[in-house]
Amino acid sequence: MRGIFAVDENTFFRKATLSICSSLNLETALWRCLKCLQEFIPVTDVHLNIYEPGLGIARSVAFADVMGGKKIGTLTTLPENARQFLAGGGVPDVVIVNRPDLDPITKPMGFSTPDSSLLIMRLILEDNEIGYVILRAQAKGVFNQEHVRLLRQLNEPFAMALSNSLSHEEIVQLKDLLTDDNRYLQQELDLLSKTSEEIVGRDMGLKDVMNKVRHVAPLGSPVLLFGETGTGKEVIANAIHQLSPRRNGPCIKVNCGALPETLIDSELFGHEKGAFTGALSQKRGRFERAHGGTIFLDEIGDLPMTAQGRLLRVLQNKEIERVGGSSPITVDIRTVAATHRDLEGMVRSNHFREDLWFRINVFPIDIPPLRERKEDIPALVHHFLHKKYREMGLTEPPRLEPGALDRLTNYHWPGNVRELENLIERAMIHERELLSFSELAFFNRARKTSMDADSAEGPPSLDEAMSRQIRHVLKLAKGRVNGPGGAAEILKINPNTLRNRMRKLGIPFGRRREA
Repeated sequence: MRGIFAVDENTFFRKATLSICSSLNLETALWRCLKCLQEFIPVTDVHLNIYEPGLGIARSVAFADVMGGKKIGTLTTLPENARQFLAGGGVPDVVIVNRPDLDPITKPMGFSTPDSSLLIMRLILEDNEIGYVILRAQAKGVFNQEHVRLLRQLNEPFAMALSNSLSHEEIVQLKDLLTDDNRYLQQELDLLSKTSEEIVGRDMGLKDVMNKVRHVAPLGSPVLLFGETGTGKEVIANAIHQLSPRRNGPCIKVNCGALPETLIDSELFGHEKGAFTGALSQKRGRFERAHGGTIFLDEIGDLPMTAQGRLLRVLQNKEIERVGGSSPITVDIRTVAATHRDLEGMVRSNHFREDLWFRINVFPIDIPPLRERKEDIPALVHHFLHKKYREMGLTEPPRLEPGALDRLTNYHWPGNVRELENLIERAMIHERELLSFSELAFFNRARKTSMDADSAEGPPSLDEAMSRQIRHVLKLAKGRVNGPGGAAEILKINPNTLRNRMRKLGIPFGRRREA
């Protein structure tokens, strides 16, 4: 380091400014600046920080030492006394801290080494405080007023470099966000373009549903879909969007039952930067993303009452207000809601708002469960076989064993179309070329046994019905599970499948049975 009295201030300012502004890559610029500063000031590392007064959080942006520069994003919540000090005004623009381990501001930020000194400068740009630069020396009492005077000259170059770098970073993030949004919307449009072709049963079991869809889709009226879990409510919502004038806009799905109550407003309506702890940037909500298109509120019956009131205002006024925002944002959206619950009953029991019920229940559509449209099962099986074999990379779709389709048709499908799809995929994993669905024969027998016992004893649970059936067959098979004449052969299921089911039901077999 040069002798402090030999410093040419013009040379210092020019060299330091050129190094600070040499790159939009903040860690690179900071490292170059450190090497320059070390010619004039006894500094070992340099740190750039931003203080968020609304949150009371100090954010470490970048630092540089002899090994190079590094971008960081560490957040530190400052204690109350530190916040009050920073908010009180009168803070010097440059300050020397000789005991950072005792300072209420620097200690929580990790500058807790007693044998070190700090030189801290507030970065002011156009009367706005945008951050801090911190110079550290690994020794006590090494900074003096000459160092303060030199560093003060670099306030504007540091502030401009930090501001430009953050602006550049924000532009890159917005570009990435826009790219992500475009990719997301393109995927949605690709999906929607195939929706009308992939509604299996549209001319059979879903014929009435699709007639209603074609009537309401061209209009802007809200639609409420009723149906059990797994019936395909999302597919019908996509069809409504695709057949509407909004087909070129976004179709945004919201699973109301999956939103944590504390984040509902932020997810639906977005938030402003600094609205709450952790809100480090502005975020658009689902309603804002759905502008010009359709928003699909799946499982709307799972929304808590407080959120229902806020949702009602948005649907009535077509305006949202971000969390922490002060001005309304107009949104042009078409609402499609769905539920498997009895919303009318929930209204009577004061678990769902009556005014919201009237707002969304303009055009209800009931989607029948699969057990009420079994004529669709052959077409659904054909569709899923071809879909899954392509997804799994098989050379050709598997075939069905004689009687397999009857087993599928006779099953009662509590999980509806989703259960059928999962069953087909599971069978393709286990059996590959020839699918039998033999386990369904067991379930169908168990259900028949359950129904036969209903009239005498009341309806047993499914586990009770299966337990009765297994015990009855074991008695016929004299306790044998496997082999000729065994229970698995009688039930026409895999012996391992039967053993697993017996374990779950607590039915002993093998040595445990003999004991």
